[in-house]
Amino acid sequence: MFDRLEDLIARFEEIMNELNEPTVTENQARFRALMKEQSDLTPLVEAYKEYKKCNETVSDSLALLEAENDEEMREMLKEELGDAKKRIEELETELKILLLPKDPNDDKNVIVEIRAGAGGDEAALFAAEIYRMYVHYAEGRRWRVELAECEEIGIGGMKSVTFTISGQGAYSVMKYESGVHRVQRVPETESGGRIHTSTISVAVMPEVDDDIDIVIEDKDIRIDVMRASGNGGQCVNTTDSAVRLTHYPTGIVVYSQTEKSQLQNKAKAFALLRAKLYDMEQQQRHDAEAEMRRSQIGTGDRSEKIRTYNFPQGRVTDHRINLTLYKLDKVMNGDIQEIIDACIAADQAAKLAKMNQN
Repeated sequence: MFDRLEDLIARFEEIMNELNEPTVTENQARFRALMKEQSDLTPLVEAYKEYKKCNETVSDSLALLEAENDEEMREMLKEELGDAKKRIEELETELKILLLPKDPNDDKNVIVEIRAGAGGDEAALFAAEIYRMYVHYAEGRRWRVELAECEEIGIGGMKSVTFTISGQGAYSVMKYESGVHRVQRVPETESGGRIHTSTISVAVMPEVDDDIDIVIEDKDIRIDVMRASGNGGQCVNTTDSAVRLTHYPTGIVVYSQTEKSQLQNKAKAFALLRAKLYDMEQQQRHDAEAEMRRSQIGTGDRSEKIRTYNFPQGRVTDHRINLTLYKLDKVMNGDIQEIIDACIAADQAAKLAKMNQN
């Protein structure tokens, strides 16, 4: 580990030297690549420098303890020594986490697709609430949300909704939301007061960069243009600008209707199709590496039930990490960071355990 850290320190210094060259901005692509690499390495470099400093503190404290006779000074040195040793242990774990292989998609924007599952209108209502939960969460992080498509029902629910979240590291946290979300509550339409269980599915896909080779042949695509339909509201406009793409080889159908411009809807639809094809390719690759896939908290099968929202008890339970929180109102208002942080910590712990076995 320390040989690798020394190599990364050397690389960081090379990057800094190159960034200090007067001509560095002449090649903008190179400049951006260097800035990103510098940003990625900075937390690791800072942690390693602190680790080295703590080791020096331990050595200095031990040397001073041997020469010191004053009992009060010895107690101070022992306290300093203990603090430094504790911090070294923390930094060793932190450095191991920073050295874990990074998901290449973590810095990307995401496309999120929510679909109502079992439960009819109640599932559609819950899908709309989960959509609003993610919008609030994204706004709290100053991320941008753009709607691509939604199919509404008359009572305020959504049979399906697709939207993009743009922001630094969006995929690194939103990927933990993929899976089946279950709600337990008494529906407004239930006169007998019985608790119903409904489900929705959430799919989180990284937005595909232009440099990623996703080939979509003209002969494989049917493009239909139509007027947006629905029950009104933000999802519908009154011109023939909605675009539906059908990809024959996979059977994937995507639809974009939220822009007034047909060209904009077409661009959104193609971006969504590219993301779905890329995600399908990634899923196939992950399925071929089943052991690795099972060890990762946030990238499990989308048919897996990941979370239950129990309204009578005000409880949210994430089944992957056995976490239960009694703050359902806050969660539904976008306060999901504690759940995501716990998923990230569990994912890192699983990867560290696997690394230690190897």
